[in-house]
Amino acid sequence: MSSIYLIIVAIVVFIIAYAVYGKFIAKLLGIDPSKQTPAHTMYDGIDYVPAKAPVLLGHHFASIAGAAPIIGPIVAATFGWVPVMLWILIGGIFMGAVHDFTALIASVRHGGRSIGEVIEEQIGKRGKLFFLIFSWSTLVLVIAVFIIVVSKTFEEIPAAASASCLFILVAVLFGYLLYKLKLSLTVATIVGVALLTTSLLIGYIYPVQLTAMQWSFFLIVYIFIASVTPVWILLQPRDYLNSFILYALIILGLVSILIAKPDIALPAYTSFYSPQLGYLFPILFVTVACGAISGFHSLVASGTSAKQLNNEKDARIIGYGGMLIESTLAVVALITAAILVKENYAQMRTNPVAIFSYSLGNMMTSLAIPYDAGRTFASLAVSAFALTSLDTATRLARFAWQELFFDKDKPDYQQSLFYKNRYAATIVAVVVAGILVVSGQGLKMWPLFGSANQLLAALALLAVTVWLTKLKRSTWYVKIPMVFMFAITLSALAMMVYHNAITAHYVLSVIAALLFILAVFLAFEAMQTLKESKR
Repeated sequence: MSSIYLIIVAIVVFIIAYAVYGKFIAKLLGIDPSKQTPAHTMYDGIDYVPAKAPVLLGHHFASIAGAAPIIGPIVAATFGWVPVMLWILIGGIFMGAVHDFTALIASVRHGGRSIGEVIEEQIGKRGKLFFLIFSWSTLVLVIAVFIIVVSKTFEEIPAAASASCLFILVAVLFGYLLYKLKLSLTVATIVGVALLTTSLLIGYIYPVQLTAMQWSFFLIVYIFIASVTPVWILLQPRDYLNSFILYALIILGLVSILIAKPDIALPAYTSFYSPQLGYLFPILFVTVACGAISGFHSLVASGTSAKQLNNEKDARIIGYGGMLIESTLAVVALITAAILVKENYAQMRTNPVAIFSYSLGNMMTSLAIPYDAGRTFASLAVSAFALTSLDTATRLARFAWQELFFDKDKPDYQQSLFYKNRYAATIVAVVVAGILVVSGQGLKMWPLFGSANQLLAALALLAVTVWLTKLKRSTWYVKIPMVFMFAITLSALAMMVYHNAITAHYVLSVIAALLFILAVFLAFEAMQTLKESKR
């Protein structure tokens, strides 16, 4: 069977879903273009800054994508490509895109506040406390996992490292041109993309060779600086420009598949149990992670995107559309694994980025692109995904930590240092993530990250359900995904507590147990709130 059928089905289904189901959800949420968004009413020049729809879509998509939609489907392909494909399609349309869209609107309607603050208003202080601890813990896992992924990629492909460093400088220049010199978006984009292309060439010619641990320390310093600077200096421009690399990757991947027409070699289905991962239910659903639904997206949507949304009418393309673009990338990633014969896949499955860049590099030769150049570009794009998620996750961890120590009954001068000082709040997250990076656990954290991430999605859907219930609006489209994700993730976490305990990974076992308990407590608080609301 040719892989061309998979990509055509995915694109057609996603376009129809955006046009029909996305529009339906927008109507249920009561999208109103005439309402002023928090980016205007609460403008501060640091976090609350209105962005044009293409710029914000670039930031949002680049931030939510990360490396997860590439790594997850490739790892999960051990169960066969059919279960992974079905979950990407069904999960992306009816769960992930709905989750992202509703979380974005819920935050906008609450003054651009985070999902944690929405929970405080809708469920109560204890609910907010549980959620903030949970989300902060999940974000630290995200930071640690992506530092490991990026540092290993930089070590193996030095050209990707040098080009990525140059991208950062180009992004700062782009932000200066756009916001200080007031160049039009079109002119600034032409200059920025030209400089990006130049950076690619320079990086390819002059690779920077460091060890993975050295790159890890570099990344720790970078994310600290990036997460405390105003969004217009680095976050908005870098994510917007990087989105062109990511779009190019998707387009090149799609065109390569259409021209090369590689055949599917992996079995459609292998077995319900994988010795490497465990049982298909629930492990498949937490391994694919961001390709179908991701709680991290709700933190991005409510943490940064809601503060930059220029108009409510932009929310559908950013929230619902951004997720479907990511699901398309997940299908491309699945195909890069599915075209390998079973033996080659088994040999390379411990390095998903290598599978992705190897297969995509081979397919790009059908476009007259040399294999080495195609492989380097694919690896660079994965690094760009992960880097954007890294500093966004660090900024979000800072927000969560500051909210934990905020007491609205005290004047500002009496607030904790961890609330008032963004540097102190950031250091905590960076140091804890750094400890996990050097702990030697490595990518053993991936299943735990996936479970925590998906459970975070269930909690965000729970908050939206309570909010909509109090507004006396229909909730079935968020309630059904919420129940399903709770069932999956709590089962997966329970299995991980046991598995990590018997394999002597006690730190991961304790983290899994803590996340399980926090989620159960938060669900209990929400159920009590819903009962009182109905009374």
